[in-house]
Amino acid sequence: MAKKPRVEYVCSECGHTALKWLGRCPDCGSWGTLEERAPRPAAGGRSGGGSAGSAGAAALTPTSPAKPMSRISPTASSSVATGIGELDRVLGSGIVPGSVVLLAGEPGVGKSTLLLEVAARWARQPDAAGKKPRTALYVTAEESAGQVRLRAERTGAVEESLYLAAESDLDTIFGHVEQVKPSLLIVDSVQTMQATGVDGVAGGVAQSRAVTAALTSLAKTSGIPVLLVGHVTKDGNVAGPRVLEHLVDVVLSFEGDRHSSLRMLRGMKNRFGATGEVGCFEQTSDGIREVPDPSGLFLSHRGSTPDGSAVTVAMDGVRPMLAEVQSLAVTTPAKNPRRVVTGLDANRVPMVLAVLAARVGLPTQDKDVYVATVGGVRIGEPATDLAVALATVSTIRRKALPERTVAIGEVGLAGELRRVPNLARRLAEAARLGYRTAVVPAGALDGERRPEGIAVREAATLAEAITAAGLAPKGERKK
Repeated sequence: MAKKPRVEYVCSECGHTALKWLGRCPDCGSWGTLEERAPRPAAGGRSGGGSAGSAGAAALTPTSPAKPMSRISPTASSSVATGIGELDRVLGSGIVPGSVVLLAGEPGVGKSTLLLEVAARWARQPDAAGKKPRTALYVTAEESAGQVRLRAERTGAVEESLYLAAESDLDTIFGHVEQVKPSLLIVDSVQTMQATGVDGVAGGVAQSRAVTAALTSLAKTSGIPVLLVGHVTKDGNVAGPRVLEHLVDVVLSFEGDRHSSLRMLRGMKNRFGATGEVGCFEQTSDGIREVPDPSGLFLSHRGSTPDGSAVTVAMDGVRPMLAEVQSLAVTTPAKNPRRVVTGLDANRVPMVLAVLAARVGLPTQDKDVYVATVGGVRIGEPATDLAVALATVSTIRRKALPERTVAIGEVGLAGELRRVPNLARRLAEAARLGYRTAVVPAGALDGERRPEGIAVREAATLAEAITAAGLAPKGERKK
């Protein structure tokens, strides 16, 4: 009787090998990631003991021989522009042929609308020969072809060389690729696709991993760039417990608040460029519109400077953006005054208020304080501390900051102002938008070139910054 071949179970997350199936990997702790595999034979087809020569003779022949790096053409992986400047900014300069890009985001944020616009603009551009438009194939399994056609009609994305297929079977999608021969493939979404012969339901760990691996192999062998849509689950992961990020070349995160039209595209992983770039979009009734100047969008409503308002320059990745911070302080008889924060770090704002009370003597202990950003922007860096402090001083003393003034700096517990990175770039962005005065930490520009067109007022402490911003009482300013 023939002996039954032994099998092993390998974790798809960490690679741990077990002799029997387990619900949870004992190494990384992931659930449902152990997959059955046949053990790999030893070199030369022997279980051991073979010589190096016999093992080498039985080795597999490579499909393509190794080449010296100097003989590999660098233009083989040159990027191709998508026609959307903000997307190209995040990707590096465009889509690289044969690459796999995963666009992740919460349901309803606008991923399908954005990729439909990408496919339409791709189809409007001529091919490499310049004779006919490029061909794009958009595959959807979440909607019917009629639903996608209606959205394309509304957003102006109907093109003759843009093909649409409503399929969920992976083998059928490969058949469409052979027939259409597109130069761009979009799959919406990876959780709804199914691979034949793979156990598990659509959207599960095994199916999502198998579908992504097959599409990645297609991209590498054919040179067709593939864009995948991946929904973020309730625990914040992309398409499950991080099973796709390691397989693809680029991971983009599409973020936005349901109550705001602002959408931010961030690069989380990029094998062909930097991951610090951020793209800005606006969701409108006509689709997704790119915003090349987000600072102007955040400050477009701003007229005369009211009290309780301050403008700062935040860095989102490597991109400086101006944002307005507003503060409102109301006297309350409650023993525990409220601290309500929107769009900022909810832990740093109470700290700044405590520093104002302890180091400056500003009465904040008996007041409910509400601090928020304007325009739906979210800022998490400490460089906005000074703007929060000045806005709060402004609202309590009922005096507005001078026109065209920005405040940039981190506030310490001792009341000192600390330096922030990329200050010269922040000031240059403020000067470009017409701001003429900046209150910054002392010595923050040492060794850096001062931007032209903006006066820099340096302050070592928070009290000095309040005086430099013109918010100190008359007696203190004379002193």
